[in-house]
Amino acid sequence: MKQQRTAGAIATLAALATSAISQENTIVHDAEYYILEAQYGKVWAVEDGELDGKLAALREQYDAPPNIVHYMWDDQPPMAFGDPIYQQIRGYSTPNLNRLAEEGMQFSRMYTEPGCTPSRAAVLTGQNAIRTGTWEIGFPIEYTGLAAENVTLAEVLSAQGYATGFFGKQHLGDTEESYPINQGFDVAFWALYNQVTSLYNATGEGANAIVGMKEELLADNPYQRDHSFVQDEGFVFYMEGNKGEQAAEWRNGSQEVQDYNDFDIESRKRAIDFIRQSAEADKPFYVAWWPLWMSFIPNPQKVTLQRGMVGESYQRVIEPDIALLRETLAELGIAENTLIVAMADNGPMTHNPPAGAGLGEGLFRGGKGDFTEGGVRVPAAALWPGVIEPGTYAADMIHETDLFTTFARLAGATQHIPTDRIIDGIDQTALLLNGDTHGRRDHVFIYQGPDLAATVKDHYKIHWTSDDPGQAKSGLTAVYDLYNDHREANPIVVGGFHFKEPFKRMRARHELWKQKYPDREHNRGRAYTNLSNARTATLAISNPPADFDDLPFDPLEFIEHLDQLPYELGEPGYGE
Repeated sequence: MKQQRTAGAIATLAALATSAISQENTIVHDAEYYILEAQYGKVWAVEDGELDGKLAALREQYDAPPNIVHYMWDDQPPMAFGDPIYQQIRGYSTPNLNRLAEEGMQFSRMYTEPGCTPSRAAVLTGQNAIRTGTWEIGFPIEYTGLAAENVTLAEVLSAQGYATGFFGKQHLGDTEESYPINQGFDVAFWALYNQVTSLYNATGEGANAIVGMKEELLADNPYQRDHSFVQDEGFVFYMEGNKGEQAAEWRNGSQEVQDYNDFDIESRKRAIDFIRQSAEADKPFYVAWWPLWMSFIPNPQKVTLQRGMVGESYQRVIEPDIALLRETLAELGIAENTLIVAMADNGPMTHNPPAGAGLGEGLFRGGKGDFTEGGVRVPAAALWPGVIEPGTYAADMIHETDLFTTFARLAGATQHIPTDRIIDGIDQTALLLNGDTHGRRDHVFIYQGPDLAATVKDHYKIHWTSDDPGQAKSGLTAVYDLYNDHREANPIVVGGFHFKEPFKRMRARHELWKQKYPDREHNRGRAYTNLSNARTATLAISNPPADFDDLPFDPLEFIEHLDQLPYELGEPGYGE
């Protein structure tokens, strides 16, 4: 009987979705979207007709669809840029970023995933990371990455004739299928991991910023038996390549601090060159420019009052990037036909950050890794001269997955979006072109690792996970009013009993729809394969030495079993 009810519920959802999906738009969204579309579909259809007219006029004016630059960096809370008062409090300033925000639109409710890898996967696929198996933040060596069956924004836009370039921190795995040049990008220069690799060198070991990695600096340990436990000599941090060709390691395995710092400078050069070449070829372009921006070994010469890695890195990396980007677009005469979205990828690393990072908690509670607002709300702004009204603010809810669908709409490429999977990204073209109150999202599902930890509807939020699991499961003390309790410290009790069942229904619809469109699992495989200049130490990582042949097991069999390990030993964290 229970199976019959479940099948019936899925059939009902499918019928609702099928009736809501028009012939022109066969994108499959999450169940909650169709609840809104049933109420606003006619209004949106009229608005879409007007938007199509605007986009057609722009395309005729410039004889091309808009160029798109997505500039994203790490771990920042709302107001980190675009708000001079907040910056004065924090002891740094970003005049170039602030000017971009002032001349465009700022988003006060931009949601992301709670960590680097899931966030970056969400942007590129338009899907919550749980759906693509990329919910875990990766460190070397992962033996996994963004799987080939995913369809990225680069693939969607490439199919529409865009030139696509990736420059910066990818952090989506170390398997060959995850390389950007195998995920739709024509050209790429990328870092495989995150900022912690700035410490993976003699300087970091010598300062005790990392421990037990660089054995040449350590005292002889007569009790150490296994010298293969850490394989740092074979780590690959940076790669480069072109679509259809082998990738290559940049700097031949050097891990020095200077290489890390040079990476963002080289990314800047290559991104600007790519933009120039695309413009000169009269080809629309999409650029994912995601700098590493912050080294955990800071420059000893300080240029901000904050002294923190955040303030210093804004000045040394992001401010020059933004200035040169805008100068180049103006020089090429394409600024008015280029959309720039600048944003952080998730909240600040407030839990055990490196000393002197300046990664303080912002307005909201928690930070990177948390399902509280501090982990998933970020600063974001969009600039499109002559199209987006300058000096505007949008309080509408928007999620980073929405960029996937919105960029595809602006490029005229929605027909290339896959229809065999749920696309969480909602088209927010109306919000960009018509401004505040024209958004089409009123909900987000927040996963912490593989667990659904919270759900937001309008400005109300339920915690499915809590430091008091019994209360969270009962739903009696886990609802929060985000306008009046942005710290999520005072749950609504008697006044919020009526939220319990609507939130349960919302979750049930979400999970029932996932039965029809199941989440994908991690794809596991060998790391760093098919490099044109692979080093011996790197090859050894995926090709065990001959003397391992006598082992009574396959020494690489573990790759297929990594996902069977428990994600956590207890309840997911709650912002402690």
